[in-house]
Amino acid sequence: MRLNRYLLIGLSAIAMQVSAAYPDKPITLVVPVPPGGILDAVARMIVPEMTKILGQPIVIENKTGAGGNIAATAVAKSPPDGYTLLLGYSMFHVGNPSMYSNLSWDPIRDFAPVSMLVVSPHVLAVNPSVPATTLQELVAYAKANPAKLNYATSGNGSVPHIGMELFKQQNQLNITHVPYRGAGPAMLDVIAGNVQMTVATPPSLMQFVQQGKMRALAVAAKKRIPQMPDVPTSAEAGFPGFELEAWIGIFAPSATPPAIVSALNDAARITLQNPQVKLALEKSGVELRYMNSAQFDTVVRKDIQYWSKVIKTANITVD
Repeated sequence: MRLNRYLLIGLSAIAMQVSAAYPDKPITLVVPVPPGGILDAVARMIVPEMTKILGQPIVIENKTGAGGNIAATAVAKSPPDGYTLLLGYSMFHVGNPSMYSNLSWDPIRDFAPVSMLVVSPHVLAVNPSVPATTLQELVAYAKANPAKLNYATSGNGSVPHIGMELFKQQNQLNITHVPYRGAGPAMLDVIAGNVQMTVATPPSLMQFVQQGKMRALAVAAKKRIPQMPDVPTSAEAGFPGFELEAWIGIFAPSATPPAIVSALNDAARITLQNPQVKLALEKSGVELRYMNSAQFDTVVRKDIQYWSKVIKTANITVD
């Protein structure tokens, strides 16, 4: 009993030393998509404040490709010292294990959840040339013109990809998926008319809707979003089962010391409490949803179970 007590005291002292020494050099935050989408936008909104709190520069590294797997693999194989972090996206993190047969990383084995940051609904929008002003009209047009419509997403295995494939099955639609390496390139092709429609987070397409370059038909969420108050929810549009929500959070390699994970979590929590950061994030169309490491871990494990069933039922693979 006395030995256990002394051991705990010793471990606590070591943890305090680790926390006090960290960080003493720049930190790299790996973002699995190129600039132009919600992940990159969130990274650039939180990094300045987290840099101030931690006292060291945080460098954003956009490491794209393979549906987020290149970024995840790089971080999973990095030293577990808190200097290489992943800005995780829900479907990459919990969906890829069910969609790829030979992943070199595992969401539970290889990563320590640090903090959930925000969640974002998704908006279905079309190029103005599409003869549909409501979601009901779009579905009717797609049924009358099978294989004529294409939809763009930020990549294979993304929330829009999985959600639209289910929407297609539920409504017996023949629409072709066109994946891109990030939301930015996808939006440009929809605007150009090379692809007729998209499902994306508000920050990716709000400006184009406001400029008349896209027409938003529905928000795939339980409630309308303040930034697009005239756009109905999917339920209001007649499709109550069409809801897509993505979370974004920070992960570290799994063996990262708890004291460092705690320091990073504290920095994230304080950052999200900053009024300027909070306002910028909310204006972008995302909802702040801070969670500590334990809470985030619970969500990750539940989502892996849920989405694995959805993906297998829809028979979605991206190998």
